[in-house]
Amino acid sequence: MKITVNGAERVFEDVSTLGDLLARTGLAEKPVVVEHNKRALFPREIAATPVRDGDVIEIVQITAGG
Repeated sequence: MKITVNGAERVFEDVSTLGDLLARTGLAEKPVVVEHNKRALFPREIAATPVRDGDVIEIVQITAGG
């Protein structure tokens, strides 16, 4: 399926949820903010939110620094 992630169209196989997508992109264990089709998600919603062909996903990794 084709999904736009952070402005770039990508093709994924075997991805059915945002949790799967984060795992495939190496961000599953990282603190992130996710927007799914222009809707910001609560952290508890991310893992189970279904992903479909043509979805637009924005992922921002939260980092601390000083």
